[in-house]
Amino acid sequence: MTPPPESRAPLPPDTPSRLVIVGGVAGGMSCAARARRLNDNAEIIVLERGEHVSFANCGLPYYVGGEIEHREALLVQTPQRLEESLNLDVRTHHDVTGLDPESRTVTVETPDGTIEINYDALVLSPGATAATPPLPELDSPRVHTLRTVPDAVTLREIAEDARSAVVLGAGFIGVETAEVLAHRAITTTLVEYGPQVLPPLDSEHAWLVSGELRRLGVDVRTDTAALRVLAGEGSDTVELSDGSSLDADLIVLATGVRPDTGVFEAAGVACERGAIVTDEHGRTSLPQVWAVGDATISTDPVTGARRPVALAGPANRAGRQVADDIMRPGTARALPSPAGTAIVRVGALTAAMTGANRRALIDAGIDARTLHLHPNQHAGYFPGAEQVHLSLHIDPADGRIFGAQAVGADGVDKRIDVLATAIRAGLHVDDLIDLDLAYAPPYGQAKDPVNLAGMLGANVLDGTVTLWYADDLVDPDEVRQSSLVLDVRTADEIATGMVPGALHIPHTELRGRLDEVRDETAGRPVRVMCASGVRSALAHRILAQAGFDSATLSGGMLTLRATLGDKAGELLQAPADPTPRNRYTAPSRKDEHHDDH
Repeated sequence: MTPPPESRAPLPPDTPSRLVIVGGVAGGMSCAARARRLNDNAEIIVLERGEHVSFANCGLPYYVGGEIEHREALLVQTPQRLEESLNLDVRTHHDVTGLDPESRTVTVETPDGTIEINYDALVLSPGATAATPPLPELDSPRVHTLRTVPDAVTLREIAEDARSAVVLGAGFIGVETAEVLAHRAITTTLVEYGPQVLPPLDSEHAWLVSGELRRLGVDVRTDTAALRVLAGEGSDTVELSDGSSLDADLIVLATGVRPDTGVFEAAGVACERGAIVTDEHGRTSLPQVWAVGDATISTDPVTGARRPVALAGPANRAGRQVADDIMRPGTARALPSPAGTAIVRVGALTAAMTGANRRALIDAGIDARTLHLHPNQHAGYFPGAEQVHLSLHIDPADGRIFGAQAVGADGVDKRIDVLATAIRAGLHVDDLIDLDLAYAPPYGQAKDPVNLAGMLGANVLDGTVTLWYADDLVDPDEVRQSSLVLDVRTADEIATGMVPGALHIPHTELRGRLDEVRDETAGRPVRVMCASGVRSALAHRILAQAGFDSATLSGGMLTLRATLGDKAGELLQAPADPTPRNRYTAPSRKDEHHDDH
């Protein structure tokens, strides 16, 4: 809650007269600006190691690609403007190399030599540095990182003449960089040590992103490591663990970041996994020292896992709240644990996530049920309707929302932002049914995808719907032996591929053919599937009310194909001779997506 006016009027007598902030950009500059608005008399000094104290980190790949035309557009503020508007003493090219908590001083390397600066309050916002893989010959002039404005300027200059590029690491920066390089008609290979691009995504969503990267012309190599870089005269060669070698005019290291905290840990600031430990107000283990941003450790609000969260939004908000704690001690709001809400554009697709993913829940030993939906982002009858591939992880006991992810051409950001708000507010999945979200045909549906997720979740919680999952088909022979797979799509649809041995009965014919299903089951449970999970849910209700042990495939064939990835072609087969009686007019797009769950 906002403190009452009387608690905000006078500043406490022990308010620091000199605030020193180490590092600018998101956390540091947010703290400095807020502190000045709260206290116009304090001396506020910002020490920045680099050339730019306030720049758009997230815009760097788009400058490399040319979408952001001018370098100046990346500079959010300059020291001169900050001095004029906020009376901040911003000093660039000032590298803090030491901290003495006893004398409350920092040692600073400046262009004019080494100096010491004393503080009453100190805020550490050193950020993170690019993690460098242990490969030989990374000192080649063709090897670069993308963390600063000078990095982006250099990469853009090289990209003007480059014909081939290798990007090592398929996290957010790696994927964005590969996209913009491919957009510049540079032959680009994206190499990822792990099994998929964008590791925070669940595999079924990551597969969609990989497909879009390939559509853009990017050669995606997962489960592949770079072994060495061999410098050459005309180009370098990257040797990979799959036995291949790639010639490259440009090599971009995007293998992650690590907190830049060595100086402060050596001075006694408590750290965990290299990141600074803080309390709920950003205070460190040292008196009168706070920390914010990528260099701090956070506790995941769902799993309890401890890890740094290198995102601009949480850093900006933390900077503001730390300034409140310094200038208004006792009244500042606590820093929330960030849910890791993130979004990335990949070609024509957008991928976004919030909260815990499946791997994090498994690692934490948390039982979860996953809901998959593929609704349109707006009314199906309005031009431009596109599917949003949406998933939620929920507590099967009470419906608490653990996390959500989405991939699609449009409407992804809106849904993930709503779900991030729901998680923050402590809503459960059935609460989503009641959200009053904006609707008009160009913007949404009367039953928004978020509402539909709530309806499906409520049905799962109360037993109206029972789900089975694509992962159950990792061993299709075991599934066929233990259950009857029933495919309720049309004959035209199954011609594109179906699970071998599945029984095909279109859902509109199911009520009249229950005896056939009963004969085929031989006492086994029925596992129903369709294209997206809507028709199979209808079929499941028919079967359940007829006494069958039934479950519907979460997300249908769309999720199954994305989960299987390259293996889909091996498992799914076209039927040899679809029976004529199973042929009928395929449902319209509206029919597949209009109904609730």
